[in-house]
Amino acid sequence: MIDLELLEHLESFLTHSRKEKFAKVLAQRTKHFTVAVEDVYQLHNTSAVIRSCDVFGLQEVNIIEARNSKRIDREIAMGAQKWVDLNRFQSATDCIAHLKQKGYQLIATTPHANDCMLADFDVSKKSCFFFGSETEGLSEEVLKNADGFLKIPMVGFTESLNISVSAAIILQYVTTKLKQTTIPWQLLETEMLEKRLDWIKKTIKSYDEVVAHYYANQ
Repeated sequence: MIDLELLEHLESFLTHSRKEKFAKVLAQRTKHFTVAVEDVYQLHNTSAVIRSCDVFGLQEVNIIEARNSKRIDREIAMGAQKWVDLNRFQSATDCIAHLKQKGYQLIATTPHANDCMLADFDVSKKSCFFFGSETEGLSEEVLKNADGFLKIPMVGFTESLNISVSAAIILQYVTTKLKQTTIPWQLLETEMLEKRLDWIKKTIKSYDEVVAHYYANQ
């Protein structure tokens, strides 16, 4: 339960422009879509995907690190990891179970006999877009549990895109299409309050001291 009076007090430590920025960004945030990256070897690719999720309003990113466990590249993510929630898993099985429990359909972004072209994708369903490693792609565990397969149309000699580029293209398209519908894609009010408090905590350097002083004077 969020202490609204505390939240209001903490926001008094923010500049007017920072409060406006938080409100503007939160209004565009969604959990209707999310992304999962599986054992991506090149660290900058995972970081760039996180950055794209922030840019296009996805609040959560799921990272499967069964083989490749690395810290997020702060320079590439450009601070996006502060504003996007990272869910980390040591296996695809754990990640899949988590997403299924949250009501997401699993969409593998890989060529497949039954794949769907990006322009035909149904944005009405809660979806998690899976991106695999640069060399091996998605694991069999993900492929066998996928509810659908998504393909970006390409007309050149090159048959594939870097995963961070693919993620940006897909997220830009599906979020734009989603916002043209009447689907309630925004965060719940409670989720917005939680994020406001979380972002304030990551902004105010003396957060713990401010909170302790607030309650000491109640």
